[in-house]
Amino acid sequence: MASARLAVDIGGTFTDLALEHAGQRTTIKVLTTPAAPEQGVMEGVQAILAAAGLAPADISIVIHGTTLATNAIIERKGATTALLTTQGFRDVLAMGNESRYDQYDLNITLPEPLVPRHLRLPVPERLDNTGHVLLPLDEAAIRALVPTLQREQVQSIAIGFLHSFVNAAHEQRTRAILAAALPDIPISLSSEVSPEMREWERFSTTAANAYVQPLMARYLTRLAAELTAIGLGAPVFLMLSGGGLTTIETACRFPIRLVESGPAGGAIFSAHVARQCNLPSVLSFDMGGTTAKICLIDDYRPQTSRSFEVARVGRFRRGSGLPLRIPVIEMVEIGAGGGSLAHVDSLGRIGVGPESAGAMPGPACYAKGGTRPAVTDANLALGRYDPTRFAGGTMVLDEAAARTALGAHIGAQLGLAPDMAALAVVEMVDENMANAARVHAIESGKSYDGRTMIAFGGGGPVHGYRVAEKIGISRVLVPSGAGVGSAIGFLRAPVGYEVVRSLYQRFRSFDVAAVNALLADMVAEAEAVVAAGSFGAPTTQSRIAFMRYVGQGHEIPVALPARRLTPADVPAIRAAYETEYSRFYDRPVPGSDVEIMSYAVVVATVADRPPAAAMAPQRSVPIAARTQRVRDSVSGDVLNWAVHDRAALPPGAAIAGPAIIAEDETSTLVGPGWTAAITGLGYIELVRGDRS
Repeated sequence: MASARLAVDIGGTFTDLALEHAGQRTTIKVLTTPAAPEQGVMEGVQAILAAAGLAPADISIVIHGTTLATNAIIERKGATTALLTTQGFRDVLAMGNESRYDQYDLNITLPEPLVPRHLRLPVPERLDNTGHVLLPLDEAAIRALVPTLQREQVQSIAIGFLHSFVNAAHEQRTRAILAAALPDIPISLSSEVSPEMREWERFSTTAANAYVQPLMARYLTRLAAELTAIGLGAPVFLMLSGGGLTTIETACRFPIRLVESGPAGGAIFSAHVARQCNLPSVLSFDMGGTTAKICLIDDYRPQTSRSFEVARVGRFRRGSGLPLRIPVIEMVEIGAGGGSLAHVDSLGRIGVGPESAGAMPGPACYAKGGTRPAVTDANLALGRYDPTRFAGGTMVLDEAAARTALGAHIGAQLGLAPDMAALAVVEMVDENMANAARVHAIESGKSYDGRTMIAFGGGGPVHGYRVAEKIGISRVLVPSGAGVGSAIGFLRAPVGYEVVRSLYQRFRSFDVAAVNALLADMVAEAEAVVAAGSFGAPTTQSRIAFMRYVGQGHEIPVALPARRLTPADVPAIRAAYETEYSRFYDRPVPGSDVEIMSYAVVVATVADRPPAAAMAPQRSVPIAARTQRVRDSVSGDVLNWAVHDRAALPPGAAIAGPAIIAEDETSTLVGPGWTAAITGLGYIELVRGDRS
């Protein structure tokens, strides 16, 4: 009987796979094939099945995450999309909220809407803020738009009417008319994609969903067909940006919820490791081939958010991207991966990223046509990698090519030898990541005191100790399988779904019956989605209300009881709001009423409890397999670093830095002044300074 579980994570440079069967785990990395991502997936599937000695029929479930939707938006390679909207509101996508991410830039560049103005088509209709009809839907006007949609060869349609989150009747009727005339064109409704107030965010999210829907539907259909063709008939689930799993059918309807699916898997992985090791406060540090992701995890749960930006035109500038109102795990993501390209700007400063060499042509050392230096080239030139064992020995790195690229593009402009140019690149990328981590903590109102860093991804264990030094963390944990951590995180994620809707309420006039009716409807919708993939597994639910003092501009999430509310609950909910408000802003505002803007319901299968952390046996000092000449990024000195094979290190093994612990998918650097020990779970624990 099929019992193996397979996870596949498509990244910008590598496609990672993890397979678990009979208590054993097999992992593998293959280069991503950007032109046809399913080709890289199928190559990896065949390779990992061969490595595990299994047949396709042995797989019971496939869990998949992909950056395809995100890349389509960033690269503007989605479908030709039209937006039908309330007459007088066709320019909402372009106007936004009229804010500027840089107040003093007279030549500011704002993100272009995914739907051009000539395809933003007005429709006579109007609802008020309570959902009552002010102007009936003009059905003849909708039918009159069909020739325009055909002439413009529109491939996908978004429908976003004013106040449709309260009353979806006009959107639903418009879809019915268009579906009868254009049966092959997918249609996205704002009342289904993002049923919340704030029309700019709602319209933007719906337009983005429509923009990527044909692409994602074709890709997922092709992938499912190719898996079936090799005899792998197991159900395929997709990782959502909010940390849950869903079916292919739901993913095809709402592909915009997949934009952060890979990074979400990494955060789930870190949360699982944190619970295993009884670490309630950790920093998740995931550095891959294209980006680095940083996420704060408290009480074993990643931070979450209701908003997200994609395709920013200002580098790391909040407000410079297209807004999406979807459930996401909150993290900071920067262009600092192994493939991030280094350059010297007009002021003679070294910069790293956000441009990436990707999988093709890749860093110069891949010898696939790349000539510009990337972070991987710098690490290789510093002696941090064994060029014959990179990616489990599937690739042999060209050290001479790396040095040539560093010398030509960095060293020649700054008068540095290739080694010193490499040191400067690595120190710059480490500082970029540390600075992003500092800003993320400040924006979250938190600190790194007492936190443990969980480092994973191909580059996380390599750069982890130095980033930890920069932000004041003295303990780093590198789990087993760290090189493919996001893929392993997919295997730990519950089947889950989140529903968000708006219903304006104030505590002084709180309508308990209306809120209960709304929440019951939301629970039913979420449970129906989860039931399609839970196979009868027990589920749990959580409920959240987004509140603010009357007149304020931003809401705070407050947990609600997962049951029918009673009038007696209202004072307790208000007290919970004021407690949470005080955590953010020091003190509540006495005498001010509180308004509730929207509600969220999450239904998910109950996650398996991780096994308890095993006690490590008595410490031992292993003998190094070999030594390697490494240039230290702090002192600049070149020393012989001991190199240990991770697979040969038993629990309890203790290693004093400087040293390298090598494995197939990554290497863990134990810097000077750090010590490493193998825990009872087989994880690498790095501690700075005296362990006693």
